[in-house]
Amino acid sequence: MTDPTRRPLSAVVLAAGEGTRMRSSRPKPLHLLCGRAMLLYVLDSMADCDLQRAVIVVGHGAERVTKKLQEQEPDMVLDFVEQHVQRGTGDAVSVGLTALPDEEIDDPDADLLVLPGDTPLLRAATIAALVRRHRETDAACTLLTARVPDPTGYGRVVRGRDDRVRRIVEQSDATDEELAIDEINTSIYCFRQSVLAPALRRLSPENAQGEYYLTDVVEVLHDAGYPVVSLVADDHRETQGVNDRVQLAEAEAELRRRTNEEWLRRGVTMLDPGRTYIDATVELGTDVTLFPGTILQGQCVIGEGSEIGPDTRLVDCVVGTRSVVEMTNGRDAVVGDDCHVGPFAALEPGSSVPSGTRTGPFYTASGDESGSV
Repeated sequence: MTDPTRRPLSAVVLAAGEGTRMRSSRPKPLHLLCGRAMLLYVLDSMADCDLQRAVIVVGHGAERVTKKLQEQEPDMVLDFVEQHVQRGTGDAVSVGLTALPDEEIDDPDADLLVLPGDTPLLRAATIAALVRRHRETDAACTLLTARVPDPTGYGRVVRGRDDRVRRIVEQSDATDEELAIDEINTSIYCFRQSVLAPALRRLSPENAQGEYYLTDVVEVLHDAGYPVVSLVADDHRETQGVNDRVQLAEAEAELRRRTNEEWLRRGVTMLDPGRTYIDATVELGTDVTLFPGTILQGQCVIGEGSEIGPDTRLVDCVVGTRSVVEMTNGRDAVVGDDCHVGPFAALEPGSSVPSGTRTGPFYTASGDESGSV
């Protein structure tokens, strides 16, 4: 038999939803968090898994989503397939399986992750633990579940007498007794791939939404005698989906906190991390000091020993070593080494401040000339 720790693993990421509650023309998976598309964080969560490929099921804004991911060139093989009609998560996974070779779908040793495209707070360690649990128990399906203070709106995990997962019941279909359950389905699964397609074919849209629920696969597998197990997430907050602008802001705050913490541990000083905003795409040298009100966005690169802020916003700027940039706005500009820029300076697109420059207040650098007042 194949070593379960080395079984083939693929993934299907569900990113076809329109996200009407975002009230935006931007496709939901492409909303930005710390400068990166939300869907990219979901792909990051599988970084600790030996993944063969990820199939992205697209729908609303399919062309934009596909183009964005191809431009980012993530470190994994990506395939795209479009769900033309939104008929539920079960149908979306069925569409996703069409992108896999037949020999992979029928492989009894292959596993498949299924994740929603709107869970940017997922940690790689959590997904790796889910796969490990799935393989250690030799389950047909392993769910990532969470216990939450208020389970309203979520599918509830219904367990049998042996404490094994028996089925998932959606909020709209649950009884009063089932609504009292605080363990929820996070819509994140690891399946034994060969049993998933037959189970999907047994789904029915006879429910309150008239859709094919992927959650119904759990009951199908359980009733067929297959083992269905779960892993309860250590922190339920990382499984939270993003469905509107309020949840988007909450996720942004948590990702910003993680980003700042990582830079602090790597030798960057922040006088007030709560008032320091750094995109995940920014690069900082050692011994950089960031003062309150600093906002660094896009492809900013800040050299060793430089000081940025207070109250400074730089977008796609490069700052050399040992420079000071205070109370300044800049976009697509370059500041050399050993400079002092500001206060109240403006760096216009295409401008360059030569090394060793010391500016006065209200300095403006343009693409045509640098140092005009």
